[in-house]
Amino acid sequence: MAGKEKIHQLIKVALGEAEADLAITNGSIVNVYSGEVLAGDVLIKGDRIASVGKDTGNAIGPKTRVIDAKGKTLIPGLIDGHTHIDTIYSTSELVRYAIKGGTTTIITETANIGCALGYEAVVEFLESTQDQPIKIFVTAPPMVTISPVTEEHALSVSQLRRLLRRREVIGLGEPYWGEVVNSNQRVLDLIAETIRQGKKVDGHSAGASGKKLQAYVAVGVSSCHEPITAEEVMERLRLGLFVLIREGEIRRELEAVSGLKDEGVDLSRLAISTDGLGPRHLINDGYMDFVVQKAIDLGFPPLQAIGMATINVARRFALDDVIGGIAPGKYADIVIIPDLKTIRAEYVISSGRLVAKAGEPLVLPREHDYSPSILKSVKLDRDFKAEDFAVPAAGRQVKVRLIDQVTNLVSREDFASMAVSDGQLKTDAGRDILKVAAIERSFGTGKSFVGFIKGMGFKRGAIATSAVWDCGDIIAVGADENDMAQAVNRIRELDGGIVVCAGGRVLAELALPVGGEISTEPMGSLEDKLGRIQRAAADLGCRLPDVRITLAVLTTAAIPFLRICEHGLVDLRQNKFVDLIVG
Repeated sequence: MAGKEKIHQLIKVALGEAEADLAITNGSIVNVYSGEVLAGDVLIKGDRIASVGKDTGNAIGPKTRVIDAKGKTLIPGLIDGHTHIDTIYSTSELVRYAIKGGTTTIITETANIGCALGYEAVVEFLESTQDQPIKIFVTAPPMVTISPVTEEHALSVSQLRRLLRRREVIGLGEPYWGEVVNSNQRVLDLIAETIRQGKKVDGHSAGASGKKLQAYVAVGVSSCHEPITAEEVMERLRLGLFVLIREGEIRRELEAVSGLKDEGVDLSRLAISTDGLGPRHLINDGYMDFVVQKAIDLGFPPLQAIGMATINVARRFALDDVIGGIAPGKYADIVIIPDLKTIRAEYVISSGRLVAKAGEPLVLPREHDYSPSILKSVKLDRDFKAEDFAVPAAGRQVKVRLIDQVTNLVSREDFASMAVSDGQLKTDAGRDILKVAAIERSFGTGKSFVGFIKGMGFKRGAIATSAVWDCGDIIAVGADENDMAQAVNRIRELDGGIVVCAGGRVLAELALPVGGEISTEPMGSLEDKLGRIQRAAADLGCRLPDVRITLAVLTTAAIPFLRICEHGLVDLRQNKFVDLIVG
């Protein structure tokens, strides 16, 4: 229906003068606006809700599809307000899993593909999110990076302006607070342009408090998903931020902050999100249905838990005029569940279409055909050899600065005295000192850097990945330079991926041909191959719970504090490059 005709039809259905396309009858309807559960019917015309209530008039006719929801509860379609779907799995594969559990809207960052390949790749990724059975909105990538090469190709204000003109681009993604407070002018200009266009700025304030947090909020940041304690949540709520509690692959803080429900404070600006989910979690747990169910199981009142995944998120992004609730004029995004405490989708309606029933999708997502440029993103002009990972040094003994990987995510600075052999520094697996290399692969610069890392645990072999955070590097870690070279060369052959090698053999791999970040394989295959990679790494001595994520974060400015890129080691405390050999 055209715009004017659509409006007239909605009016007629609401008045009972025309037939609805779909009617959900006899249900208990969650009203997120008033905090009530009301008995009634929902009439749908096209992609919108025409009326909600008991008096349907003649709107249910012979051509109306009727779903009898007697004894069931209707809730708004669930919304993930902060995630990263531009890595590992394709958009279409994620949608397949999202719809069956009742997630009808996703709001995603685009930093992974943006930092890897720049503006044009972001545009192509946006195209992959459109014409899907559910709604996908995106935030433009601020591309805060430690990599000088990535910074050269970072998003400009004019490029951001073009992105913000697109309906699906609803704001700017998370600029890390350190760069903002330290007055990175490019990032400040992006924030100012986003606000000028009337759109939202997501936040990332991990570790910020007091005056630094206030300075960060003062520039116009309006949300944060990083608090890990109830105290951190309250500090941000008091500053007027929307806070999105994470319950995903990287971090799960819902239980830690659940005590807020008993404090008698206004939680209307509190929401829940995933910040990204891996294939194993999507297959075994589900998506936002799992998160809302966990909130209820932790003691959040069901209406509050549902609101945190619907109307609160919609309000945060000024989308509450069209999504987030069951009311006339809103998109017909509705999930029918057994009862208020059981978030199990029996029917899922998205934009007026029945897209899933009894946990099975009824509408297939659109698979995107990517352009050759995004499928040929690994621009290494030659194969690597063991000598490419040499670290030259003079004398007989030197003091080396190295990355100490203290958790799966967090690193710190450490120092080690290392012997010089034949003018080089070697790995020392006995002391858990391995080599780590960062190789620029996106723009053909040929830049690379080799340093040292401890805490990974490898006794032999190597692992490499092209899917890293906030830059377009390949990261390789290994106890053997020949295996490091083989892993990098295999990624070159695959045009992106994750590879584990040892003794001249590839032990496990996953191809990531879309921008070096995204697979085209089914979710089940991804789960299997990522499991094989983790097990292969463990067999080589790796003791980290998710080696893929550990490698990915070695390049980010988001997590403290000693990081690496193609130009060298970066101390995030000092915000500068530091020397490898210090004495």
